Amino acid sequence: MEKTFTEMITFQVKPDKLEEFEELAGKLKAEQAKQEGCVGIRYFKRFYTFDDKVHEPPRELTRIVKCVKYYAYWEFDTIENCGKGTGWLFDNYYKELSRLLIMPFDLNSGYSL
Repeated sequence: MEKTFTEMITFQVKPDKLEEFEELAGKLKAEQAKQEGCVGIRYFKRFYTFDDKVHEPPRELTRIVKCVKYYAYWEFDTIENCGKGTGWLFDNYYKELSRLLIMPFDLNSGYSL
């Protein structure tokens, strides 16, 4: 398979906005999948963490300290289509997402290995 261009998005969601974020993420995921050149889009919520015992299963998080982290892994066929998709996301959902987050979402991009 040819290398794809990938974007990892980190969302730090306010504790009182989790339900609203998850509802919006479901809607977003369906729309993101329709963007030109989208190879795939996945979301996950951080439920677990590793302590010092790396050979053991991860430990479940039991309380919210400041926020709940969610991640989106958005994969495109080209860097150009990634730019278009990201532009679409900002144009259509930036304000709505910003209301749910403690800080602007973080974008990390690069080619797959």
